[in-house]
Amino acid sequence: MELRTTFPIEPSKNKITYADRVMFIGSCFASSIGSQMEMGHMPVMINPAGAVFNPVSVCNTLDTITKEKEFFLEDLHFYDGTWLSFYHYTDFSSEDPSIVLEKINRRSGEAFDFLKRTRFLFVTFGTARVYKLKKSDLIVSNCHKIPSEQFESKMLTVDDIVTLWTEQLDKLHLLYPHLKVVFTISPVRHWKNGAHGNQVSKSILFVAIDELQKHKTAPQYFPAYELVMDDLRDYRFYNDDMLHPSSSAINYIWEAFTGCYLDKYTINTWKEVIKIAKAFNHRFNAESIIKREYFAERILKQISDIKDKVPNIDLSREEDHFLKMRKM
Repeated sequence: MELRTTFPIEPSKNKITYADRVMFIGSCFASSIGSQMEMGHMPVMINPAGAVFNPVSVCNTLDTITKEKEFFLEDLHFYDGTWLSFYHYTDFSSEDPSIVLEKINRRSGEAFDFLKRTRFLFVTFGTARVYKLKKSDLIVSNCHKIPSEQFESKMLTVDDIVTLWTEQLDKLHLLYPHLKVVFTISPVRHWKNGAHGNQVSKSILFVAIDELQKHKTAPQYFPAYELVMDDLRDYRFYNDDMLHPSSSAINYIWEAFTGCYLDKYTINTWKEVIKIAKAFNHRFNAESIIKREYFAERILKQISDIKDKVPNIDLSREEDHFLKMRKM
């Protein structure tokens, strides 16, 4: 008896290799999958403005990058002793505005350079609900725990998202004709507006993405949401807050993701790099010097083999670590 509602995911004709740059933008769930690639030393950039949850804020993030927008002091907001940006996540906040501006502008510049040669852009929407700063009508990426009376909540419509993102897809295609866009919907439930509010929000996202897939650039869709809600479908696969997927759920989605977008050669290389990363974090206790030297020599051979296969991979930190261990 089959006790799960599994479903097939058609493998993508376009595969990600170690030669391909990949950018993830969207909710914290985008970070979860992007981090798996990062662990395997694949060329990836994750949320250059921090986690963003709604389609407007994701769009604003891309516009900030592609237009090379430079942020100045007047673009920041001061609240409760902290300088912050309504276009960025809380990681970009500080008591010193010069630190905020340096981090924002440096990261945006890095994202601009990265995106020019990016082959895949994964866009994860978390909610169709947005929050507008009343005094400026700006749809914010993060409310930064500022009192709610300063914001107005609004649910985007399907037409809002389709119109906005049709224009965004046109711009991306003009700037980067080689770029392949893949949409996903975060399985993290936004519970602040209740069960019904979350379902309405997710439904709007689903219909909007379904319409956007008709765009001339043929953006793809990866069913991360369905893997958690329809396949795993069990609170065993959630963290203690019962809203965020657990590490085992993330790993399950990662396996489905690799089966869709990575070929066997790239998957095997990723697994080899992960072994080296684990070896790097291994800490010896009272083992003999000979044992350490043997261990280091073995890992250095693995690093050399991978560098022969993937010349552009950066394993310098790991290589330096094991070279020093060999000399101890």
